Amino acid sequence: MALAYGGSSGYTLRTEGKLRHQRNMKTWPLDPELKLGTAVPFLGKYRPFVGRCCQRCTPKSWELSFHKNLTSLGFCNVIKITEENTRYRGWLVRRLCYFLTVWNWKLCTDTPSDLQEKIFHSKRVQDIVCQKVLQSKGNAPGTSICATQWMRNVQRILCQIQASLSPFLLRLSHWVLLKLVNQMFLGVILHKGQLEMVRRAAQVPDVPVVFLSTHKSQLDRLLLPLLLVSQGLGMPRVTYECKTYTPTYRALLARLGGVFMSQGVELACDSDQGALSRAVLASYVEELLRSRQPLVIFLEEASSGSLQLSASSREWLSLVFSTFHAGTVPDVMMVPIGISYDVAPDSIHRGKVGPTQTLSLWTSFWTICRAACWGLGCVRVDFAQPFSLQEYVSNNLFTQSGSRKCLEELLLPEILGKRSSVLDYEKLEQRSPGSKGIVALNVEQEILVYRLSLHTLSAGVSCSAITAVEIMSTLLLHKHKEGVFLSRLMQEFVWLTEEILLRNYDVGFSGQVRHVVLHALFLLRRCISLHRLSLGDVLVAPRRTEAAVAELSQHSAVLLPVFIQEAVGACAVNALLVELLPYLGSPEQLRDAVLVQEEMHNKTLLLVQLLPRDFLLCQPCQSLYNYCQIAVDKLVQCGLLVAEETPSDLLVCDTAQKRFPKKLLWKATDDFNDSDSDYGEEAGNHHFKISQLETCSNLFVFLCSLLSPLLKTLEGAAAFLSDLEPHQPESQYLEKLYQFLARTANEDSSFECACRTLTAISVRIYKELGVLSEVPGQREPLLCLSETFIAKENQEKLKKFIQQFIYS
Repeated sequence: MALAYGGSSGYTLRTEGKLRHQRNMKTWPLDPELKLGTAVPFLGKYRPFVGRCCQRCTPKSWELSFHKNLTSLGFCNVIKITEENTRYRGWLVRRLCYFLTVWNWKLCTDTPSDLQEKIFHSKRVQDIVCQKVLQSKGNAPGTSICATQWMRNVQRILCQIQASLSPFLLRLSHWVLLKLVNQMFLGVILHKGQLEMVRRAAQVPDVPVVFLSTHKSQLDRLLLPLLLVSQGLGMPRVTYECKTYTPTYRALLARLGGVFMSQGVELACDSDQGALSRAVLASYVEELLRSRQPLVIFLEEASSGSLQLSASSREWLSLVFSTFHAGTVPDVMMVPIGISYDVAPDSIHRGKVGPTQTLSLWTSFWTICRAACWGLGCVRVDFAQPFSLQEYVSNNLFTQSGSRKCLEELLLPEILGKRSSVLDYEKLEQRSPGSKGIVALNVEQEILVYRLSLHTLSAGVSCSAITAVEIMSTLLLHKHKEGVFLSRLMQEFVWLTEEILLRNYDVGFSGQVRHVVLHALFLLRRCISLHRLSLGDVLVAPRRTEAAVAELSQHSAVLLPVFIQEAVGACAVNALLVELLPYLGSPEQLRDAVLVQEEMHNKTLLLVQLLPRDFLLCQPCQSLYNYCQIAVDKLVQCGLLVAEETPSDLLVCDTAQKRFPKKLLWKATDDFNDSDSDYGEEAGNHHFKISQLETCSNLFVFLCSLLSPLLKTLEGAAAFLSDLEPHQPESQYLEKLYQFLARTANEDSSFECACRTLTAISVRIYKELGVLSEVPGQREPLLCLSETFIAKENQEKLKKFIQQFIYS
């Protein structure tokens, strides 16, 4: 059996020897009339160029970092090392090729001997030291002793941030990791054209490179440096969170290139320890970028089951921006990265493990060993188009819109039954929750850093390849909960693959459809059950256990960004149909319902305003109104909505001017004052009808179900408001809410809603909406119900507002 990863224009991975465990799977006969060929991972001649930077914010980078032949270049398997990768040949070399290859890698591990001296004499640290020394009482000798003590404090804080790199330990760990990764995965695939693009960006003189990656597993922080070093892109420093790891594990990771936030950054800014820790950390990042050492920042939490920017990533990005803003470096090349696993090593625990649980060296090693015995398919790492931070800042620093309101001012009147002009305002950007402000930034700069993080997250997600396991999980969870025949499952696998490619996303597989589907089913063997029927076909049914549904849910969440706009539009259509149902005699009459364009936009905008921008993957340079316009356009393009013809003077048979219109009749622009815009005085005259085709009806249910986990979590959180104790710690409230959702999921078997990440997102939305009030506490913020939602009546209104978007 041959299974190709990468496609005909890329690297083809033959897996006869690797897939020995699949030989035990029976080859079931299929319908002889069923013709399924090769799953091609692209439409047309070349692969799509995914992950392009924003043409509006970085037009020069958008043009210079791209060339025509980039999409025709092939793939390489990084972990496939032979004697060809060494300078030697022979029988012994073939046995020691991994060791010889790793030994020949160039590792820039030299730490400046005067690093501590430079940090101590930096302007940030000296401002704090001089201020405290002048405040201290005593004579000149006493002042000298005080300065020496500050020097020791700087050394202690610097030891918490980083450690000297050990070349021997790095080579040993890379050799061991290569051996383990070869046991875990069939291959780790990189695109040669993307590598060439990153190498070109890394060769810009005096400009450091910062890699901004999505985060799918705890293995990412070990795997990504291995890939960068093996491709000659330098030994990077990788950012870690201090609280997540035990002290022994943290000390080992620091010797391998890990960079941690010092413990004092959580203290108050006016305290001596807090101010000095912030200054030392900011000065260290300045020296790191000045020396052009690559830096890796992860944008998401590893345990995240859906898109959500981590607070630590924005803190690290603020340090990078502050370094550029201070003039320490002339520019910074930002490189978004997307990582895709068939099955991540720690995927079972994602969304189920508490956020406060620390990782030990033994836990990580045991997880990797279990994954090596289990077999997890392939890994695909994609580099998006690099862009210039200087260009991005110059194009975005003074483009803030003034017509903005917070979410409470926008949606609260709508929820309580009062009309408000939602269309006239954009949602105000929220500051990162729990941000301590490591560097002093004004409001405009904080918003710029937030928008930068959204841009890089959008680029990283858009360049991430969709795997066969994720497609199969989505079909089984959202379309065939009761089971499906294998022959039909193959047909729908091809259909969903084509829909993904049509939306300019890449897939990480190719080959015979039957082989790809069987490979995906084998990797999902813990979540499904197979039943051979007398008809010659096989029934594939997902298991309805909590562990199986949770694993399918975390795999299928990767496809939500691909269909997010259509899913938002479908839920908005469902809300309009719910409003119309009481005025109609029966649900069958909904087929003839006519939807007004203005009402559709208003309802779509309500849902878009409610959900966070990072969850919607809405770029900050794009208005939410335009986002809603595109959502409606995509529903029309995929056939769910049919535009009703408007009366005109042209004859019905006169289609000469209608066959190939330059732009859609329902298309509108961002500019409300544009006289050429179609969305003018007659915008409300456009009407839509729901398609009567069965395929469109199935697609509508499928799109609504993609958003149902988050919407049902919001519904459950609204039902839990009555049990909220006054002034309860936020972590305690999150845990109680998660337990409540887990109990509710056990009752109706909706286990996909029992996710800690979705629970945290729902609490975040309700805080922005004004449902929950935040009061400062001693260790963490305290939550309590706002005065408006103490009344049971308003709680029911909130619940009904959420329920209208849920398809039932």
